[in-house]
Amino acid sequence: QVQLVESGGGLVQAGGSLRLSCVASGSGFSISVMGWYRQAPGKQRELVADVRSGGTTNYADSVKGRFTISQDNAKNTVYLQMNSLKPEDTAVYYCQGNIGIGPYTYSYWGRGTQVTVSS
Repeated sequence: QVQLVESGGGLVQAGGSLRLSCVASGSGFSISVMGWYRQAPGKQRELVADVRSGGTTNYADSVKGRFTISQDNAKNTVYLQMNSLKPEDTAVYYCQGNIGIGPYTYSYWGRGTQVTVSS
């Protein structure tokens, strides 16, 4: 069984920074893509950023230049460094991974971590 566990959310003032972490635990798995999504109240969940196992990254236009996604493959961990935060970044942030187990690939989600940016 694979689990994704996020940490690092919290309350911050506009212009501040937060760093989110997501650890994938379990055994016998491989990771092809890990990413961060967010969902604000009344809105659909949206992709924030993702990173492939080879290091290729992808960002939503709204966070380009402010957020940085990175990974530590040895620790099965992905990070999201969020700088210059804005009130509109307020949301629950979810970690998502495309996890390979044997010949199959599954999508796993964490439970989410709240990020609140005050103006």
